[in-house]
Amino acid sequence: MTETRDYSKTLFLPQTDYPMRAGLPKKEPEILARWKALDLYKRLREDAQGKKKFVLHDGPPYANGNVHIGTALNKTLKDIITRSMQMTGWDSNYVPGWDCHGLPIEWKVEEENYRAKGKQKPDLTDPDAMVAFRQECRAYAEHWIGVQREEFKRLGIEGDWDNPYLTMRYESEAVIASELMKFARTGQLYRGSKPIMWSVVEKTALAEAEIEYYDHESDTIWVKFPVTEAGGTDEAAAEELLDASIVIWTTTPWTMPGNRAVCFSSHISYGLYEVSAAENDFGPQAGEKLVFADSLAEECAAKAKVTFKRLRDVTADELGALTLAHPLADLGYDFDVPLLDGDHVTDDAGTGFVHTAPGHGADDFEIWMAKRAEIEARGISSAIPFTVDDAGYYTSDAPGFGPDSDGGAAQVITAKGAKGDANKRVIAALIAADNLFARGRLKHQYPHSWRSKKPIIFRNTPQWFVYMDKELSDGSTLRARALKAIDGTRFVPASGQNRLRSMIEHRPDWVLSRQRAWGVPITVFRHEDGRLAPGPDFDKSDELVARISDAFKAEGADAWYKEGAKERFLGGLVDDMDGWTQVTDILDVWFDSGSTHAFCLEKRPDLSPKRAVDGGEDYVLYLEGSDQHRGWFHSSLLESCGTRGRAPYDAVVTHGFTMAEDGRKMSKSLGNQTFPQDVIKQYGADILRLWVAAGDYTDDQRIGAEILKTNADAYRKMRNTIRWMLGSLAHAKGEEVAYADMPELERLMLHRLAELDGVVRAAYDAFDFKRVFSQVFNFLTVDLSAFYFDIRKDALYCDPISSTRRKAALWVIERLFDAVVTWLAPILPFTMEESWWSRHGEEAGSVHCRQFPSFPEEWRDNELAGRWTKIRAVRRVVTGALEIERAEKRIGSSLEAHPTVYIADADLLASLEGRDMADICITSQLTTMAGEAPENAFTLDDVAGVGVVPGLAEGTKCARSWKVLPEVGTDADYPDLTLRDAQAMRELDALGETA
Repeated sequence: MTETRDYSKTLFLPQTDYPMRAGLPKKEPEILARWKALDLYKRLREDAQGKKKFVLHDGPPYANGNVHIGTALNKTLKDIITRSMQMTGWDSNYVPGWDCHGLPIEWKVEEENYRAKGKQKPDLTDPDAMVAFRQECRAYAEHWIGVQREEFKRLGIEGDWDNPYLTMRYESEAVIASELMKFARTGQLYRGSKPIMWSVVEKTALAEAEIEYYDHESDTIWVKFPVTEAGGTDEAAAEELLDASIVIWTTTPWTMPGNRAVCFSSHISYGLYEVSAAENDFGPQAGEKLVFADSLAEECAAKAKVTFKRLRDVTADELGALTLAHPLADLGYDFDVPLLDGDHVTDDAGTGFVHTAPGHGADDFEIWMAKRAEIEARGISSAIPFTVDDAGYYTSDAPGFGPDSDGGAAQVITAKGAKGDANKRVIAALIAADNLFARGRLKHQYPHSWRSKKPIIFRNTPQWFVYMDKELSDGSTLRARALKAIDGTRFVPASGQNRLRSMIEHRPDWVLSRQRAWGVPITVFRHEDGRLAPGPDFDKSDELVARISDAFKAEGADAWYKEGAKERFLGGLVDDMDGWTQVTDILDVWFDSGSTHAFCLEKRPDLSPKRAVDGGEDYVLYLEGSDQHRGWFHSSLLESCGTRGRAPYDAVVTHGFTMAEDGRKMSKSLGNQTFPQDVIKQYGADILRLWVAAGDYTDDQRIGAEILKTNADAYRKMRNTIRWMLGSLAHAKGEEVAYADMPELERLMLHRLAELDGVVRAAYDAFDFKRVFSQVFNFLTVDLSAFYFDIRKDALYCDPISSTRRKAALWVIERLFDAVVTWLAPILPFTMEESWWSRHGEEAGSVHCRQFPSFPEEWRDNELAGRWTKIRAVRRVVTGALEIERAEKRIGSSLEAHPTVYIADADLLASLEGRDMADICITSQLTTMAGEAPENAFTLDDVAGVGVVPGLAEGTKCARSWKVLPEVGTDADYPDLTLRDAQAMRELDALGETA
């Protein structure tokens, strides 16, 4: 056979229609349509029948606005978990949900339907108007649920999209109300008066979870409280103090009308100071006597531009016996102001004395209530005034500044969130009373509403609370139950446990009420004698609860607001209807979402987990952002512990926030926002999902153009490796080679598969997706593409059809492909589905219906792996040497080389014995030599005792495999081929086939 032949047609080169360019923006919607036709969700549920349940309970997003990048991160993490648990033997059913009530939606309805159109908001005291307005809110929520549902589906999130849970469903509203009434019936619910965070702009109470802190400039004042009474046995000392004033410092001048006490600390050193000189002819003057904490006196003197002379110590006993006059006594604040010893007082800043307005601060309220008996024993009323109304105006409880004062009521914060005139008028009154010591301004972090972004105030209001420390029927308290439940919960990351524990340990009673319209009402009636219905002292509670629950199931919570609701629910249950008042406040939305376990997990037959606490094996996981330690995790824990005595979850996973590429917060003004819709349009959802999985989600995640490009590059490397496997498997005939007959290299790859299987499973179980991605990515690019496939291309392309080596390689590649595609399916569901169908056809079903493959224990061969670690080290030295030869153009291909490898380590040399190192190093020939390498040899610092001297291969270049060997020309039938290639051609020609 002397004629020239085109051997390229005889090679078993990869053949596949699987495209190199993914085209995900176009391909993914096609796959979604196929999943819909396949009814993938139903098939997953059918496949999982009878298995133990893994329930990732969805923390409901608000049904307003498009999905943002943080929500995309959140939902993708949930989907990766749900899919991976399904593929590791669980019934992992994801039921998405939405939080439909609350201020965000009501605010938007008011803005879009009324403020933007210049229309007056309806009078919500009219039952018909209230119900109509609530219907507008419901319609708004329904619209955005539809929008968000499609955006979530486009992300590849698999779940029961046809039947999600909604907090505004009638059944849900009925259960939420029933959960609230459980607290009422067990005596945990009470109506109290406390300072709460109040948004003047939104006219509602806010929970801690609804607060953000921003820089804010406040007026600061130092105020004198004249001493009116001084006790003690030393009359002269007492007399001296009667001529003095206690000085406080505050950043909220508007709270001065609410002042009822001054606090000091018995652990701080105080002194009596006399003004010896004053720079100004206003403010404190020479001769005035004032009491300060010693560590702060000079700083305060500088603020007022005066000089102090210290007269003597003032003891804690002396301070505790003092009674002060209110600095605005002449305006009607003619009551005694006591000094109270408080642990919260420090000498870090201010004067060492704390202005105490129990209606305007948590610490103020706590010490006032703790010292109430002491205060009343001194003949001082312990009543807490209501000095500021819901619009931020002073009330008649603030004489001189209320509605009857000159100029009308002063306002603390305007309806638009700006500073009102209250500070200015209070400061002017203090100056007029000669009780202003000094004034200034301070820029500091101040609480703002997370919705309006406007400052909030603390004001005393009647609200509905749940006790944290009241003894319950089992002798515990809600706080104790919650802390115990935290100890029994798994947290990822583990730091979340201490964070939630700290919040529960120190939180005040749980405020439930909001003064808004769109939500589930607090479904109780309050009698003028303080009793509640339903409640522990109302013997018709069962009937009342049933009436309310039935009505809500039929009509939704609107039933509470309809004309005649009071008579409808209480009729026939009470004799004195006029003595009962229907509560019109709504529940905080955190109570709504905190109750989702009650109306979703417990009510849905396809969920209804039987957890370990119930003697079962099912598992419930909550996953949200780290801010939800004070939000959904928190409210769900309290709600469940208050009604069931335990947490609703077995594990809590938290993720960080999304930041711009440079680490700054995303904002429209900076132009550094990334929108998931744009990423999907440019790259596809799988690239966004890869970004989620590749990073450490427990920390804040950065995203931007360069980061996305990096992820897209990594994706292309993985896709190309998968594509090569698909192309190679086009030649597979399904022939199995016994493990014992396999070449060592194939057995090494099976070892790596079995080894990696344990790593991948453990990482998915730990919700460590970064580890899953990095391990599989490195396996694909380093172990496979750059090593195993690189070596085996020659055998796969050129070996005879009968070659055991080639058959074994194809069989191993089949196993590699199936494993990698299933392992990556939870992270890249579209790409792995496309890959699976490309190999097995759509008739084989979805890859997402598969389980992660299991591998025989015999595949684990640590001794083999250890030997090949040494072989690969030698190979790296050879490869490094040949790279230089190519760069210097002394060779074109590694097949033109014949390196000599010197090995000084006898053990290392022995590991190469019997291995075809030329094949492994992809050279035509290779010689190993024992001993030290010559000085001119190529070496690597991290591979000691190995040196390589490059050389050129001797012989003739094979026309088919391009190997250079002396044997080329020795086969008479195929004189231009190696003996191996000649045999391959002989078999092909006998069959009358090309490759």
